[in-house]
Amino acid sequence: MITGFVALYIFMLAAFTGYEIIGRVPAILHTPLMSGSNFVHGIVLVGAMVALGHSHGFWQTLIGFIGVVLAAGNAVGGYVVTERMLEMFKTSKD
Repeated sequence: MITGFVALYIFMLAAFTGYEIIGRVPAILHTPLMSGSNFVHGIVLVGAMVALGHSHGFWQTLIGFIGVVLAAGNAVGGYVVTERMLEMFKTSKD
């Protein structure tokens, strides 16, 4: 079992690593990389639904529900950004 301090340490390490990696990506590559990683948003959504399914008590259910809502919004937003990006590369028929 992971204790609270170990979980906090892992979270802080992941946040710092993610910030450093994303911060060094050139702007021209950021949108294609993010749209190419939409499958990760789906995995996060599935994980949030599994966590919600195993929740017991009001607070766990509430936090799980908020997690599912945020993960679903993240997944939908990723596909909206991808669609807008692909629209930029289409030629106009005028």
